Amino acid sequence: MSLPSKPKVDFTVWLAAERASVQGRTEYCNGDVLAIEGSSEAHNLICGNLAGELGNHFKGRPCYVYTSDMKVRVESANLGAYPDVTAICGERQFLDDRRDVVTNPTLVVEVLSDSTEAYDRGDKFAYYRSIPGLRAYLLLSQHRVSAELFLRQPSGDWLLSVYTDPSERIPLTALDTELSLAEVYDKVDFNADH
Repeated sequence: MSLPSKPKVDFTVWLAAERASVQGRTEYCNGDVLAIEGSSEAHNLICGNLAGELGNHFKGRPCYVYTSDMKVRVESANLGAYPDVTAICGERQFLDDRRDVVTNPTLVVEVLSDSTEAYDRGDKFAYYRSIPGLRAYLLLSQHRVSAELFLRQPSGDWLLSVYTDPSERIPLTALDTELSLAEVYDKVDFNADH
């Protein structure tokens, strides 16, 4: 005997529920609603450090950085997600006048957790790649100093570069900036989570 499947939810129904919710967030993937777990201290520090660094680099420039409260809509994949950090250089495109869902990120960053790492590396990255203007996808470990940067090449292929030395800088050429790995991981205590 098979279990009955959950009914599919329309994106507009999910979005209305997210906007009205006062409790935990969810993500939307082709009719399925997925719960988002809470984040560790390391996860929060990395996201805060990254958003602060990008914000400093973007002063006086037409580039914007958003924290995990900004939703990203990937129409071609029927996805609604909350990346950990999102950046847009140039004109921002929003789903509607609420301006809480962007559709054209230049950079998407996910801080890997044990429960989401496979999804962030696999299906979610495949969905994000279908965004025409996405130029960079950055994965950050919260268990060690490790950054994996995927840059879209002019051919459309994605080139992976890995950074593990705190003295290294992550070249975000798509946003005409670079990040210090030491700054991204500032104050993160890797021994605290074990």
